Amino acid sequence: MNVADSQKLAAGLDRFGWLSTEAPEDADLVVVNTCVVRESAEHRAISKMGSLAAMKRKGEGDFKIVVMGCMVGPKDDDLRRRFPYVDHFARPQAFEGIFESLGLADDTGGEFWPTSFPTPTGPTAYVPIIHGCDKFCTYCIVPYRRGRETSRSMDEIVQEVAHLVHGGVREVTLLGQTVEAYGLDFEGKRPDLGDLMEAMHDLPNLQRIRFLTSYPKNMTPKIIEAVRDLPKVTEFFNIPVQHGSDPVLERMRRGYKLHEFHEKVDLIRSMMPEASITTDIIVGFCGETADEFNETLKLLEEVRFDKVHVAAYSPRAGTIAARKMEDDVPPEVKKARLHAVEEVEARISAELNARYEGTEQEILVEGKRDARWHGRTRSNKQVHFVGEAAIGETVKVRIERTTAWSLQGTTADDALPLML
Repeated sequence: MNVADSQKLAAGLDRFGWLSTEAPEDADLVVVNTCVVRESAEHRAISKMGSLAAMKRKGEGDFKIVVMGCMVGPKDDDLRRRFPYVDHFARPQAFEGIFESLGLADDTGGEFWPTSFPTPTGPTAYVPIIHGCDKFCTYCIVPYRRGRETSRSMDEIVQEVAHLVHGGVREVTLLGQTVEAYGLDFEGKRPDLGDLMEAMHDLPNLQRIRFLTSYPKNMTPKIIEAVRDLPKVTEFFNIPVQHGSDPVLERMRRGYKLHEFHEKVDLIRSMMPEASITTDIIVGFCGETADEFNETLKLLEEVRFDKVHVAAYSPRAGTIAARKMEDDVPPEVKKARLHAVEEVEARISAELNARYEGTEQEILVEGKRDARWHGRTRSNKQVHFVGEAAIGETVKVRIERTTAWSLQGTTADDALPLML
C-alpha cells in the first residue's frame, strides 16, 4: 500500500513537471513514506530521517523533508517536537497538504487526484481499491492512521488499470487492508471484488489480476467463485489468520473463530485444489501461553500454507493492546517461538514446492538479476530461470530445482529433455 501511495504522489508531482532523482543531494524534496505496523519498520524510518537531517547540516543537500504514512496521526505535535527538521508531516494519502507546503495546492482540486495515475515502471503494478480498515484489531495501528474503509469507484479503478496496461503493465494487484470489503461502504447497489475483477477482466493485454489482503469474514462464496471462473484472476490467496488459538484470536479481536477460518480454506480448496494460500502469524501476543502457541504450530501442520509471514508481537502506541494489555511474553520466548514457526514453515514450503519439480510453469517475466531472469507463477511462486526471455513476456519454464523459498529452471524451449 505504501508503494502505491508513493507512486500516486509521484504521479501528481509529475503533472507539475517535477522529476524524480535517485540522489537526495540533487533533490528539492525528499519524502519519507513510513510504516509503523512493526517496531522495526518505525526504527528504519527514524534512522532515514536522521541521515537526511545530517546531510542538510553538513551542507550536502538543500531539500525539504516531508514525512508521510502511518507514523503520522491526527495530531503531529509530538512528531514536530521530536523531529524539528521535518518541513511537513502528512497522514496516509493526505497529498494536498504536501502540495500546499510546495505552493501547488490551488491546482489540485476536482479531478486532479482521481485522474493522477502512476507511470508504469515494469510489467506489474499495485492498484489500491479500498483505503482504511474498520476491524480495529487490538494490536493494529492501521485503522487509527488510514481511517475507515472507503472504496474507490469502480470506473476510476478500471480507468487506472487501463492506463497502466497501456503503459506496459501486464499484471495488477488490487490492494486493500481487507480487500474483500470493497464496495461494502457504497449505498444502493454495491459491487463487490468479484464484480470489479470482472469489469477489468477483458482489458486488452492485461494478463493477470491478483488481490490482497484477505479477511476471512469478508470472503464470500461469490468472490471465491469469481476467482475460480475468471481466467485472468490468479489462484492465490493471502489470508492472515494471525494465531491458532481461539482465546488469542478473541484477545486480538479478529472477529472470527478458527473453525470459520478452516471453512474458508476448505471452500477455496474445494473449488481450486491447486490454489496457493499464504498467511500471517503473530507470536508472543499479550498473554500467549505455551499451549496457545502450540495451537498455532498445530494449525500450520493442518492447513499447510504455501508461505507464512511471521512476526513477534511489538506494542504499537495508541492501539487497544498497548493501552489495555500487558506485553508479558519475554523477548527470548518470542524469539524462540518465531524461530519455531519459521522451521515448520520452511519444511512445509519445501515439501509443497517440491511438487513443481519437473513441471512446466507459465511465468510472467519481471526482471533480470545476475544473468538469471525472475518472475512468478500464477500461484505466486518466485521463479529464477535462464533461457530466452524478455521483461513483460509470459514464458513457459521447466522447473528443475526447488527450495522452500523459490523455484529454479530453464525456459521450456531451451531446456534439455527429461531423462526418465
